[in-house]
Amino acid sequence: MDSNSYKYQRKELELKALLEITQAINENQSEEVLINIFKFTCLVHLDIRSLILYVAKEGDFEQRIAHGVKSKTPVLLSADAVEENKKSGSLSIRLEDGYSFGELETYLPVYHKETLLAILFLKQKNKELELDLDFTQALANILVVALENKRFARRQLEQEVVKREMEIASQVQQLLFPATLPNTDFLKAEVTYIPHSRVGGDYYDTYQVDENHFVLIMGDVSGKGTSAAFHMAQMKGVFQSLIQLGLRPAEFMKKANAALSKCLERNHFITASIFEIDVVNHTFCHARAGHIPTLWYKANENKAEFISVEGLGLGIVRNLSYKNHVQEKTFEYHSGDILVLLTDGILEGRKETGEQFGNDRLKKIVEAHPQKTPIHLQQEIIDSLHQFVGGDGMIDDDYSLLVVKFK
Repeated sequence: MDSNSYKYQRKELELKALLEITQAINENQSEEVLINIFKFTCLVHLDIRSLILYVAKEGDFEQRIAHGVKSKTPVLLSADAVEENKKSGSLSIRLEDGYSFGELETYLPVYHKETLLAILFLKQKNKELELDLDFTQALANILVVALENKRFARRQLEQEVVKREMEIASQVQQLLFPATLPNTDFLKAEVTYIPHSRVGGDYYDTYQVDENHFVLIMGDVSGKGTSAAFHMAQMKGVFQSLIQLGLRPAEFMKKANAALSKCLERNHFITASIFEIDVVNHTFCHARAGHIPTLWYKANENKAEFISVEGLGLGIVRNLSYKNHVQEKTFEYHSGDILVLLTDGILEGRKETGEQFGNDRLKKIVEAHPQKTPIHLQQEIIDSLHQFVGGDGMIDDDYSLLVVKFK
């Protein structure tokens, strides 16, 4: 066969190869089909004896094709081991002992814009025949970009599925919170809940036991996201069941610890606060299970203080000795007094410098605005938090804020 006939036949084969792979891409064939077409084209149409194709994956390079190579080659090339210079066309790869590309003659880097997407190593069948490296590189580029697009589409689909699942979980979680809060002749309550992601582990609830008694609960599951939300739902079920028993706050915590210890994972625990309010005698009985203390503004003294009641988080001690780690106290309140129940996402909000919002800042805000309604006092606290944190700071946890004002 003369050289012109060979070149003509070669162009025909190249065109056929190009049509085959582009048709497979247009038909949205699987990655495996595309890779096999490329491999067949190289071996049959392009007179290539041996080849290895590495494709970029999560910062490294994964071996997707290996044919006709006897030496040991790595399945994964670390990006740190690959040094490439696009301008000079040089490529340097550091291999561990025992690995070699020595029997392969040529390498072709495959770029998309400025990014190295793949490396093709190959060896010809006949060294006397000229191999069109430009076409081989272009064909590899078409394959690799198609694989990258498929990976991107798959990742987008997975993200959409996760997003939809989170939306559903968020809607379900919202149903676990009370639809209304107390607003009676004796007290008024308002709440704000902001999960770190779409769902979180913070919990609050209110119960009107009878016309003279109310119960307030706030809880916080360790961790964030769907795992915390799952345990939050368990906590809701346990608390709601125990409320029906009419237990005193300390006994409530003991029973809650026993129930939750059976279903919480070993590395999870729950903090909680409970208040039983008697609007006839103007008292509240309080127990705390490791939760951050509640802020109590005393109107007759015009000052705020954190209520100190000892108590260990739920699920930390998983036996009967928990009864020794929780106590309750009864306090007398007056008209105009305010309770601020919250989770640590607020107090731990921090500036870029690391300085946290903290207890003292919260106390000063409440002491400066005791005349405000619960909803406006809430907004004052949240606005102050975000102003303190600023654009470069961080609130990296769920946060809940329940403000109760006694009339």
